[in-house]
Formats: sequence, C-alpha cells, structure tokens
Amino acid sequence: MNSKTYQIDAQSLEQAHTLFESGDIDRIEVGTVTGLCEIHRYLFGGLYDFAGKIRTLNIAKGGFRFANCLYLGAILPVIEQMPETTFEEIIAKYVEMNIAHPFMEGNGRATRIWLDMMLKKRLRRVVDWQKVDKDLYLQAMERSPINDLELRALLSQALTDRTDDREVIFKGIEQSYYYEGYEA
Repeated sequence: MNSKTYQIDAQSLEQAHTLFESGDIDRIEVGTVTGLCEIHRYLFGGLYDFAGKIRTLNIAKGGFRFANCLYLGAILPVIEQMPETTFEEIIAKYVEMNIAHPFMEGNGRATRIWLDMMLKKRLRRVVDWQKVDKDLYLQAMERSPINDLELRALLSQALTDRTDDREVIFKGIEQSYYYEGYEA
C-alpha cells in the first residue's frame, strides 16, 4: 500500500468513527441508495472528489466486472426496492449492491455500514465483524453473486444484539478497513 492510499484510509477511518460518535449515522436513510451515498460521502468526503457520487466509469476487481455504469441508474432503484424484512432478504440486497458497486472506490467499507444499518433497524442485530475471518469473508463475497448461502452462514454466526456497543461498532469499522488491506 502506498503512503497516499494509507493516508486516505487513515483519514477515512477517522471520518467513519466520527460518523458514529457524532450521531450523524442516526440521520441517514436506512436501506436506500441515498443513504448509501450519504455514508460514502461521509467516509470519503474531502478525500475523493467522487465521494457519495454514483460512478460513471466501468470498474473490475480481480477479474470480476461490476455492473456496467450505463445501467446503474436503472438497477440501483430496483436494488433499493428489494425487501429487507428477514436476514436472508437483507443479505440478498447487500449482495446485489456489491455487484452494482456504485462508487469508484470504497464500496466495501460503505456497504458494510449500510448492511449493519439495515440489520439494526429490521432485526435489532449487527454483525460483530471481529468474528468474521477476512479470507473466508472475501471468498464468500466473491462467490455470493452465484449463491449467497456461504455468506449468510458466515455472517449469521457473527450476529450480535449489541447494536449500540461502542466496542462492537468501532472494532467492526476497523475490521472493515482491514478487509480492504488497511492496517493501522
């Protein structure tokens, strides 16, 4: 990781902490594209000029091409309307948003917070990300477009009702950055 990326990640991590410490997280729409854009803007505002903006270029990672940017305007509202009343529905919605990958950078960090917001609102649970192995998670995410059973099994074992526990929240945010290659 180069020093500029490290610096951006460190500052973004600080902004993620502020999102929760300030209570601003409680004013963000849950399960919507607008809410996801607000999370992304909060995490990456001042760091990237595209913070909170839907991408207009195509992107790929590890040979996987995410949704074509020409179709994001059509598919994001469809994803937003997906049901989120059960754990299975919420994970399906999360997987679809991951396939869309609406931002140029920072999708994983923003959508994991978005996922936890849906879980908290609908099920009064969040993922204790400290209990989710990085390699197993990344493998499950890679396979989730074909079948999300592995991801559901992995995350269901890490659910907790400690939704307002500062340690669960902040350690979870740090774990999310670790998944993306950042280590403080």
